[in-house]
Amino acid sequence: MHRVLGDRRAIMILLGPALLFYTLIMLVPTVWSLGYSFTKGNSIDGFTGNGLANFTRLLSDQAVHDALWFTVKYAILVTVGQVIAGYLLALLHVFFLKKASALIRTLVFFPVVLPTVAVGLLFQKFFQVAPQTGPVNSLLNTFGLESIDFFGSAGSAFWVLVSMDIWRSMGFYAVLLFAGLVDIPDEVLESARLDGASGLRLIRHIVLPLSLPVLMSSLIFSINGTLKVFDSVVALTNGGPGTGTTPLTLYMFQTSFTYSEYGYGSTIALLLTVVCLLVSLAVYRVSRRDITEG
Repeated sequence: MHRVLGDRRAIMILLGPALLFYTLIMLVPTVWSLGYSFTKGNSIDGFTGNGLANFTRLLSDQAVHDALWFTVKYAILVTVGQVIAGYLLALLHVFFLKKASALIRTLVFFPVVLPTVAVGLLFQKFFQVAPQTGPVNSLLNTFGLESIDFFGSAGSAFWVLVSMDIWRSMGFYAVLLFAGLVDIPDEVLESARLDGASGLRLIRHIVLPLSLPVLMSSLIFSINGTLKVFDSVVALTNGGPGTGTTPLTLYMFQTSFTYSEYGYGSTIALLLTVVCLLVSLAVYRVSRRDITEG
């Protein structure tokens, strides 16, 4: 094995196609977008260079600041919710629900395979106030409370969006984290139980450290996905009310394809790329330090 992996030709044969594919679908569009960031115009009128004007505009654009803050706030809350809910579901399945594994996996994973548009319509009906009162407002009315227009303000619409995406994706992370939990040897768990570890102590001192690598991988996967949220927002709120739930991705899309400002849209996309890269590096460094200390 060492002789094969030490051969440069073998490495190129094994990794070359994957690196080429990654370069074509990831690196080339990124560099292309970087080039557009120094231009203005569109595909009809043509493109002309404008130096650093797009970056100067980016720094002073309040809409970008609002979209960036919404994106970061959304990413933190949804990532934490997805990973924690997924981890709890995985623990529940491993330690308590093994006999009902097929049924539980089906129920938990079912929201993942639903189309985003269908989930968005479901939550719109669930939280709507007019023309028909949704289940949530009906429950509020039952307890003598007034109905709430959840989509009438950016704050309440934000929390509905966060709830929807946690519910929709936690099954995926439950399955992903389950793969890390089942790799923990039964002998280790049994030895810990014999030493008196049980319940939260068992999870905190044995299960959590051993499942930390897959937990950190899930965290990186989740936060990169939430930073690039697009379809959920379009399906549920379309960025409204006003621009109250507009992330960077939607603002970039509107700038590029609604207002035909491809250069500025590419600059916004570059900002999002940098944010994703910095967050991934930060999480990776934290995960390496935690694993070493553990």
